[in-house]
Amino acid sequence: MENPVQKLIKHFGNQQKTAEALGVKQGTVSGWATGRHGVSEVHALVAEKLTSGKVKAIELCPRLIAIAA
Repeated sequence: MENPVQKLIKHFGNQQKTAEALGVKQGTVSGWATGRHGVSEVHALVAEKLTSGKVKAIELCPRLIAIAA
């Protein structure tokens, strides 16, 4: 089963295209994919919008649970 970041990358095709869509560097997407650092709240929300909800912001950034509660 793919994790939310893998799902996001798959949606856009690869890490570079994902980075371009979200306005970040490819290295940032690589960091998300390897778990070196998490997806920010803003990028998670943008990703959800760009994927038409196929990838949920709360899955990409669990910190949003505290905000939504």
